[in-house]
Amino acid sequence: MKTLVVYYSLEGDTKFIADLIAEELDSDILELKPQKEVPKDGFKKFIWGGKSVLFKEKPKLVNIITNFEEYDTIFIGTPIWASSYAPPISTFLSNVTISGKKLGFFACHAGGGAEKCFNKLSVELKDNTLLGTIDLVDPLKEDREKVKTQVKRWLHEVT
Repeated sequence: MKTLVVYYSLEGDTKFIADLIAEELDSDILELKPQKEVPKDGFKKFIWGGKSVLFKEKPKLVNIITNFEEYDTIFIGTPIWASSYAPPISTFLSNVTISGKKLGFFACHAGGGAEKCFNKLSVELKDNTLLGTIDLVDPLKEDREKVKTQVKRWLHEVT
């Protein structure tokens, strides 16, 4: 049984969690990278992110894999933008077929929207078994050992 962690991270929070999961489960990892850089500072990132989600934009990615047959379990991670997953995840989901897999969703945010985000992912990936979800509020601003313990506990519950 092989596991894959797929994620997009703008400011590093989701990458931090993805790396923890990949290390804990000894899994492969794929960071989705848009061809065009997303603004990371100030108000522009909120305007760009919100607009991208509302208009269901799908930015071109520089990397993607489409052969998921070798993976039994896939963890998908995203920052939460406008109560949804980030546009690079939309691109990823529109370019791949994931069916009959065990899935885990993780998300990072600054204060809400996780339930709606996870519901949207569940609808998009309805032909799979959802193992569980976890959302974290600004994990890079928290005690890292505490976050690691929380993620490991969650992984123990869902795998």
